[in-house]
Amino acid sequence: MPIFAAFLIGLLFGFGLLLSGMINPAKVLGFLDLAGDWDPSLALVMVGAIGVGLIGFGLSGKRRRSVFGEPMRLPTRRNIDRPLVLGGLGFGVGWGLAGFCPGPAITALGAGESGAFVFVAAMLLGMWLFGLWQQKRVRQPS
Repeated sequence: MPIFAAFLIGLLFGFGLLLSGMINPAKVLGFLDLAGDWDPSLALVMVGAIGVGLIGFGLSGKRRRSVFGEPMRLPTRRNIDRPLVLGGLGFGVGWGLAGFCPGPAITALGAGESGAFVFVAAMLLGMWLFGLWQQKRVRQPS
């Protein structure tokens, strides 16, 4: 049942991205263009997402298990470190250059957007290279 629920939630998320136009890189880049013809619609989508997230985290609060009986895996780290900042910067630069982030890119790929293919391929390559780098880093004694 959890995999079916995850599928339905992912489908709802993708539909929301389609409906809001967030799979269109021009819309995202319009939001990031503060000096030009700024499009605030992405901010409204973000506020909606934050609201849904706040409700979800609020309801999950002290639960040890999800509604499906799976263990809760909420984040516990609260520190801001170098890898977090560098990862955030890399994400932001990629988002600003391509107009995609992972969720909308995969949705756009499913919708047949050709530009999403290049982004998703580069994203998967980057994830693979990061995995190799992490393995090498773990094997090397400090």
